Amino acid sequence: MKLKKFKEKYSNKVDKKVIKNKKLVNYNWIIKITIITFVISLAFSLLSETIIPNVNIIISLVLILVFIGLGILFDMIGVSITVADIKTFHSMAAKNLRGAKLAVKLIKNAEKVSSFCNDVIGDICGIISGSTAASIAIIISAKFNFNLLVVSLIITALVAASTIGGKAIGKSIAINKSNIIIYKFASFLAFFYRK
Repeated sequence: MKLKKFKEKYSNKVDKKVIKNKKLVNYNWIIKITIITFVISLAFSLLSETIIPNVNIIISLVLILVFIGLGILFDMIGVSITVADIKTFHSMAAKNLRGAKLAVKLIKNAEKVSSFCNDVIGDICGIISGSTAASIAIIISAKFNFNLLVVSLIITALVAASTIGGKAIGKSIAINKSNIIIYKFASFLAFFYRK
């Protein structure tokens, strides 16, 4: 009985007109994002699988740090877009500041932008950094005659800890500095964006 009253009182009350005009599931977006994910993942995987075995350990470690850094950066952008204040960017757009109109557009499409940044780029970077870590473990164990299992466990744990720790710090920054992050991101995109 209490659960029924709770649902009646606190469930999302959606206007019926809104439901008619807006799809609850956007299948076009799902298909598009799946194809984009496949293409980006294929490109990143090709890059890591062809470069890592042919370079020295230092360059391999730099590449793994780049993938971790990209994952953290895009996770910050994805979080920022969901908490940014659109009113600030409307005000900036009225003053014709570069990137402000694009920022408004990004915030209005927060669920798509956040999904792309967090899920597509963030997850792909996580997967690629994991496979890159495995390649580095093989190189280190072969070069220094270390136990492959031990080296693989240590490197994988370091990559996971770096990624999760970095994303935890990034989320705190993103929540507290969301408008600045989105403005810088939109200003950067404005160089390439054409209406």
